[in-house]
Amino acid sequence: MRHKKLGRRFSRDSGHRQAMFSNMAAALIKHEQIITTLPKAKDLKRVMDKYITLAKRGDLNSRRIAASRLRDDDMVKKLFDVLADRYKDRNGGYTRVLKAGFRYGDSAPRAVIELVDRDESVKGREDRERHEAMLEEQAEANA
Repeated sequence: MRHKKLGRRFSRDSGHRQAMFSNMAAALIKHEQIITTLPKAKDLKRVMDKYITLAKRGDLNSRRIAASRLRDDDMVKKLFDVLADRYKDRNGGYTRVLKAGFRYGDSAPRAVIELVDRDESVKGREDRERHEAMLEEQAEANA
């Protein structure tokens, strides 16, 4: 029986589940909005709130804990430098889960999870930069 056990298991062992949420949290920090299934988004909300609370604490030990769990130095830097400042006056509720219909194929409920007060220009920035660089290379090749 699973009485009073928090969180879903997602048919994964604990290490796989922890790695999955670590990767999803890093993606959410990087893009500030991701699309996933509804149950994963709801569980990721708890994980992200803990990461942002760690970042708001801002001491060296908190940074080391976040680095050991996220395993991505750039995302830890963004978490502590950008997001901690953004949410310094907010007491929780850093993420928002919006339902986004059903996935084609298996009809799994999808959701968009995003950071509250997110920077709109972050999502897709790398794609735009890569596209602009490709267009410049083509223009140079044609000239």
